[in-house]
Amino acid sequence: MKSKKPIPTDGGSKSWGSPFAPLMDLNLKTTPPAASPPADNKPAIPPTSKKTRGRVDIIRQTAHRGGKTVTVVTNFAGVGPDEKERLRKEMQKVCGAGGTIKEGRIEIQGDHRDTVAKILTDAGFRPVFAGG
Repeated sequence: MKSKKPIPTDGGSKSWGSPFAPLMDLNLKTTPPAASPPADNKPAIPPTSKKTRGRVDIIRQTAHRGGKTVTVVTNFAGVGPDEKERLRKEMQKVCGAGGTIKEGRIEIQGDHRDTVAKILTDAGFRPVFAGG
């Protein structure tokens, strides 16, 4: 049988110290190393602006939907059904909502215009809020 030692609760002496006590005596450097200049002394080329893949409209609709709000993305130019399906899945996952593709438009349940705009911007499109 184990012998039970009482644990002091009055703030008295403790049988163990801080596990970080040995680290306090070390002199650790916190500054990052200096960056070296380019080897060929040419100025760094600024990143080029990414060409947009075209304008897409983001619309919030409630008509003919029983009062429910739906975010609709329209006017995809030169985008195939596979890429629309990939975008729809990503939008659904990020927004946490259902969605579908109807007549070449992506419909996401709920008002998620800002989130959808960010996803489309990251994909190289130029989203524009249209309508109400």
